[in-house]
Amino acid sequence: MSAFHYEKDQDGIVTVTMDMSGPVNAMNDEYHRLMGETLAKLEAESDLTGVVIASAKKVFFAGGDLTMLVQADAENVDTFRENTENMKAGLRTLETMQVPVVAAINGAALGGGYELCLVCNHRVAFNLKSVQIGLPECGLGLFPGGGGVVRLTKKIGVEKALPLILEGKRLTPAKALAAGLIEQTVDSLDELLPAAKAWILENKDNEDAVVQPWDKKGFKIPGGPINSPRNAQLAAMAPTMLNQKTRGLMPHMTAAMDVAFQSSMLDLETALRIEGREFARVATNPVAKNMINAFFFQLNKVNGGASRPQEVEKQLTKKVGILGAGMMGQGIAYVSAMAGIEVVLKDISLEAAEKGKAYSEALLQKRIKRGQMDEDKAAAVLGLIKATAENDDLAGCDLIIEAVFENIGLKHEITKELEGYLTADGVWGSNTSTLPITQLAEAAAKPENFIGVHFFSPVDKMPLVEIICGEKTSDMALAKAFDYAQQIRKTPIVVNDSLGFFTSRTFGTYLDEAANLLVEGVHPIKIDNLGKAIGMPVGPLQIQDETSLELSRKAQETWKEMGVLDKWGDGTVIRRVIKDLVEDNGRGGRHHGGGYYEYHDDGTKSIWPGLLDLYYDESVQVSDEDIKDRLMFRQVIEALKCLESGVLRTVADGNIGSIFGIGAPAHTGGFIQYVNTYGLDNFIQRCDELSEKYGDRFVCPDIVKQRAASGELFA
Repeated sequence: MSAFHYEKDQDGIVTVTMDMSGPVNAMNDEYHRLMGETLAKLEAESDLTGVVIASAKKVFFAGGDLTMLVQADAENVDTFRENTENMKAGLRTLETMQVPVVAAINGAALGGGYELCLVCNHRVAFNLKSVQIGLPECGLGLFPGGGGVVRLTKKIGVEKALPLILEGKRLTPAKALAAGLIEQTVDSLDELLPAAKAWILENKDNEDAVVQPWDKKGFKIPGGPINSPRNAQLAAMAPTMLNQKTRGLMPHMTAAMDVAFQSSMLDLETALRIEGREFARVATNPVAKNMINAFFFQLNKVNGGASRPQEVEKQLTKKVGILGAGMMGQGIAYVSAMAGIEVVLKDISLEAAEKGKAYSEALLQKRIKRGQMDEDKAAAVLGLIKATAENDDLAGCDLIIEAVFENIGLKHEITKELEGYLTADGVWGSNTSTLPITQLAEAAAKPENFIGVHFFSPVDKMPLVEIICGEKTSDMALAKAFDYAQQIRKTPIVVNDSLGFFTSRTFGTYLDEAANLLVEGVHPIKIDNLGKAIGMPVGPLQIQDETSLELSRKAQETWKEMGVLDKWGDGTVIRRVIKDLVEDNGRGGRHHGGGYYEYHDDGTKSIWPGLLDLYYDESVQVSDEDIKDRLMFRQVIEALKCLESGVLRTVADGNIGSIFGIGAPAHTGGFIQYVNTYGLDNFIQRCDELSEKYGDRFVCPDIVKQRAASGELFA
């Protein structure tokens, strides 16, 4: 029995219901065969009134087969392009059937799924928020290469199409209808096929409805072509803005914009050929492989619970206590309440706790103003947060997260005082960014129920939670923390104990190398600019100003008390810089009146002149390439050391953690994947060059040499 069910009714309407052999309908070899057979059968019909494309799966159509796409490379680019063109030819045949063709969208239609919808004359969708519609390929290092860029541009115009394509927006049916991506919605699945057939019967004799707008004589693209006077500003500014955003590191986005521009000026067939050529080039580029591996395969592995103890049943957090209503605590309270969890936000005074709760109130008011939430829902969320200074309010918490300052003595004191308020099997989590969990757990009566739960600032925006297991942390505690992270809609990675764990330890090398470059005499503006040039979201000096030099100084005091300061890499240069700026000049960072930069009332910033007096030497010549590699390689090497020493449990956790938590450039696929793309032998050689010129911190970890010898990549 065919996986494309073909049924013709008494009105001459054929319903093709896709029900492919896998869990979803996908654009793979099976699809090509089935679609070819179906098109041949449709063309042989003598009394065909119309066609409905439907799905028997929960997802209408999942798009391209990423397993096949990730295998494409420069050596088989011609074959890949030919296969893509054959697929597009099939879609073109469906598009020119000379009878009304309707897409009955019962579930998500993303990527290739929406491209299939675009060749139809009419699109009707089940109006459910979980039904997503759009072209998200740019988030995977690709662009919509099955006609998506060309047809969407011609359908709604280049100005409206570009954000949907480049940002990979996924729209609900209601928003897709408003944006012009679909033409009709229904409120129940039972109405879907009847609505599709009704439209066909209403339009079977309407030639205007059967022919696509772009196939009609005299077609004019909405908003005009990109070279029209009305689009002069868009044509001039859009490429510049895209380059500022991507720094030229995202070739697929540049290609998508170029194809959209050309689609607005050229006929359909010519534009489709250009799109196919560019898609083959982009799909066989390393950036596509990196991003598909990271944002699809590895992210699914992480979110699928690969690092979660499988034998432990699901752990639902019902009541969470948060100790400390400062920047981190207030953010944790907000995301917890948004997930429907009862929250106790405790600080040393009720005033401080209420101030922390006010943060949630402000965020909720923003959601109301944007139309994302109504007043009743916002009030319900805010009502879940109890601001308090009373210990007894913590009674019955099945999870307590301590989010106080990075001082091991203070954390020990709080643990001893408040751990007893947990339920019998409750878990204590510490939102520490650097301090070893095993040592923090020494104060706990139940160290097996003690775990690190490291959030990132701002908590409401950052997608990652780093979960750290101490030596005595139980599988139950790990499962509890993992499930809580997913409950609040965060991506959890799991790492083993170490000073700085994975993210802080690795990110610290970015700041440390910037300090080395600064002390060597390199201009601070150049350091920050080249940090951004490698794809980091912010330059290293600016980000340390934001995170606070004063905080770094206090953290170093804590490490010194613990006797572990010298284990934090070399550290001597960054300690010197902190002494020069913070201790000698009171430059503690942005929120302490300024650090590397001076911050002005009009929102601008400039380098603190004293910084140039301290370090800048115009005679120093360090090549841009060396600076960029030093800033990147330090982080990559540290990530590799974490994998080598067992701090990182998996490559996937390392790649996803580095992107979501540290800001590793998305085009690299993460710091460990970076080595695969760079080439293991090439990476070893470059490490040798850098270590010879700049020191042992660039010595290549043995794990890379071992993989190179075995011919095995990091996977």
